Amino acid sequence: MRCVWSLFTGDNEVKYLCSVYVKVHSFQGCVLIAVCDEELLGKILNEKDICFDVSEKFFKGLKMSVEEAIDLIRNADTANLIGARIVNRAMKEKLVHPEAIMSIAGIPHAQIVKL
Repeated sequence: MRCVWSLFTGDNEVKYLCSVYVKVHSFQGCVLIAVCDEELLGKILNEKDICFDVSEKFFKGLKMSVEEAIDLIRNADTANLIGARIVNRAMKEKLVHPEAIMSIAGIPHAQIVKL
C-alpha cells in the first residue's frame, strides 16, 4: 500500500490517509483504470432510477494518492472515476471536461475514453 500523508491522532498513533483506490483492468490489450475516493468503496449510490455500486470487485485495488492515480489515468485507454477528489483533479488536469461530469446522489462521476 502506497500512502503519502500521515495524521497524528493524538493517541500516539499515526493513521495513514490514502486518497483513492485504483484497480487496473486489462482486456484484449486495452487498459481500463477504475478509481474511487477511498470513503466511497463498498457504497451504493442511489438517485432516481440510477443505482451505482462502488463495488470492491471493480474498484478495490491499490490505495494511492490522487497524483499517482492521475499518472495511471493518463496512460490508460479508459477510466471510470467516482468521487469528488479524483473527478475534480481529473478536471483540473484537463482529462475530463466539466460538462462530461454527472452527479449521482451528489457524488461526481466521470468516464474517460481515448479514441
